[in-house]
Amino acid sequence: MLRTGLLAASRSPQLRSLVEHTPLAQPLVTRFVAGTGVNEVLPTVADLRADGLTVTLDHLGEDTLDLAAVEATVSAYEDLLAALAAADLADGAEVSVKLSAVGQFLGDDGERIALDGARRVCQAASAAGTTVTLDMEDHTTTDSTLGILAELRRDFPWVGVALQAYLRRTEADCAALATAGSRVRLCKGAYAEPESVAFQSKDEVDRSYVRCLRVLMAGAGYPMIASHDPRLIAIADSLAAKNGRSAGDHEFQMLHGVRPDEQRRLAASGATMRVYVPYGHDWYGYFMRRLAERPANVGFFLRSLATRS
Repeated sequence: MLRTGLLAASRSPQLRSLVEHTPLAQPLVTRFVAGTGVNEVLPTVADLRADGLTVTLDHLGEDTLDLAAVEATVSAYEDLLAALAAADLADGAEVSVKLSAVGQFLGDDGERIALDGARRVCQAASAAGTTVTLDMEDHTTTDSTLGILAELRRDFPWVGVALQAYLRRTEADCAALATAGSRVRLCKGAYAEPESVAFQSKDEVDRSYVRCLRVLMAGAGYPMIASHDPRLIAIADSLAAKNGRSAGDHEFQMLHGVRPDEQRRLAASGATMRVYVPYGHDWYGYFMRRLAERPANVGFFLRSLATRS
């Protein structure tokens, strides 16, 4: 119930305004979000790279509904990638893109606009010497996202995509994408979805995650294990060994601010460990989904709301 409520709140304009104007919530936001602009996020990238961690950067924003906002988002990614290259940080620092932030919902032309915007980001990433992964959003966008992925991979075969284990379809999607050159980030999923399309209980989602992971590890692609769950990480290690994989042909991913000691432990063990680092002004939706995933943070959040200025 708490998780469902928080996910619903992530789309509430009224609560968004309340949270964004609550200064005492800022320390918790800062834990998950690495600043608002390029100049703030670059030091975070440098620190993580110095610790042997790789990075994927998300310029926050979603559900963009006008062309000016699309252009601003694409330009922000182009500026970020140029800055990473100039700072000699592009090696090991890719970007993650939500297609709804680059126009996917703009009516009948949305897919074309999103494809054009994502292609520009891919061109900038190629010039910087790094890669792009497409984030996955709610289930209504899955087919569109996979279609855009296929188009992008014609010119940029290294483009990756996130798949969500809580969707009933995902095991089949993993099988379709477990091919040479394909990069798949497997996560549990962070949106409120109906039972008709998604597993509802934690145990069902975990079992689906393991089934999907078996498919990816046995395939010819590059699995990216996005989980903070020690049991799933141990299972991933076991499946990697069973399938003769080395540290260079799969990786682990965790969110910035979540289990940082474990992130460094994995990197020190020789594993490829990538940190998902969001930044930008439009942090509210991302922040609320992180609360839904980690309800222990809710007490701090509510105390902040109670003392808002």
